[in-house]
Amino acid sequence: MSRLFLLLTFTVLFDLTFSITFYLPVNLRKCLREEIHKDVLVTGEYEVSEQPNAKTNLKITDSSGHILYSKEDASKGKFAFTTEDYDMFEVCFESKSPLGTGRVTDQLVNLDMKHGVEAKNYEEMAKVEKLKPLEVELRRLEDLSESIVNDFAYMKKREEEMRDTNESTNIRVLYFSIFSMCCLIGLATWQVFYLRRFFKAKKLIE
Repeated sequence: MSRLFLLLTFTVLFDLTFSITFYLPVNLRKCLREEIHKDVLVTGEYEVSEQPNAKTNLKITDSSGHILYSKEDASKGKFAFTTEDYDMFEVCFESKSPLGTGRVTDQLVNLDMKHGVEAKNYEEMAKVEKLKPLEVELRRLEDLSESIVNDFAYMKKREEEMRDTNESTNIRVLYFSIFSMCCLIGLATWQVFYLRRFFKAKKLIE
């Protein structure tokens, strides 16, 4: 049981932390997408290498196009927001330069995102609420356990939705199969009567 809890804890912590480094070519746009649950705190830090002849813009949006964070000529900074609904969020870096492609070296972008338990500042919480180290760790484990429970609840909900979709699809396929069989039987019957009348008209059969 303890091994299972440790495995789940590691899985959740891995999922709550997102860190990436990549090169951004000039006059191009690169976006990263991630699905995040409802009412989840998201924090992030970014750093873009300096390039005198280029500037980089940062924009974070949801699937509806709502801007959650925007920064022009972004070089280094932090951002934070709380999700209002389960959605796909997009983090985009766009490099612009008047010199054009090939004349400016690529910029190095470092992005570190955290959400949920990992995004909370427990040190600040301990100072405000005057918590002892053990109490802080218990609070952290409590939040982590709640996050695991919420993930299981979401997976169960998705499983129920998929099962309902499969059942609905199976019923539609069954009805369509019955309808197709009825059409084929009707068509075959019509062909028999039509051919019978045709042969009688030609006096090939009595």
